[in-house]
Amino acid sequence: MNDAEHTINPPHRRIRSFVRRQGRLTAGQQRALDELWPEFGLDPASGMQDFGAVSGRRAPLTLEIGFGNGSSLAAMAAADPASDFIGIEVHRPGIGHLLQRIKEQHLGNVRIYCEDAVEVLENCIPDASLDRVLLFFPDPWHKKRHHKRRILQPEFIDLVARKLKTGGHFHMATDWEHYAEQMLRAMDAAAGFSNVSGTGNFAERPHYRPPTKFETRGRSLGHGVWDLVYQRRQVP
Repeated sequence: MNDAEHTINPPHRRIRSFVRRQGRLTAGQQRALDELWPEFGLDPASGMQDFGAVSGRRAPLTLEIGFGNGSSLAAMAAADPASDFIGIEVHRPGIGHLLQRIKEQHLGNVRIYCEDAVEVLENCIPDASLDRVLLFFPDPWHKKRHHKRRILQPEFIDLVARKLKTGGHFHMATDWEHYAEQMLRAMDAAAGFSNVSGTGNFAERPHYRPPTKFETRGRSLGHGVWDLVYQRRQVP
């Protein structure tokens, strides 16, 4: 293909489900990034990871996509020291905040990627290596013209299915009802998953998912939150 043809027909670019809004780092967050990232940060350029080698043990492995400020991830890791946790986030202030929690709570079972979750899943996470994938309160992209930017698309569901062990769980939560309904339809139709609450049903919030401050405030105002939990099953 010559340069003219390449200009007319540019290569396909994947639609991203996020916008990098970096915000302002506090002094504490910057210090945490400077001091702790070398120990707890993971480099996507390293390619496929053996997370047992990273943590020095073989333990159940949970991946949280888009952990926000990291408070929930830190709470889950503190409550389950026998498991290992990987967090993915693109916003540096949130990563800095989680690193602060890691230091304060002496958490040795958390590692972090600062990268697009799809790229991490494709290039860094071995197939059938995860026990649980968490997707809590992803951007709902509520305008109809932006629905194509929602992360939960058929291709993403297939990717998560590949990375989960048979019997592993994919847990989602959202406070946007329309997105919850779309998630339910898409996941119920996915060949590799079974709805643990039965087809067409949402789940009660599992005990391991800490309610966020945003969620608690929303519930006090009458806003809903919907959890969906699916088990990876063997496909004939």
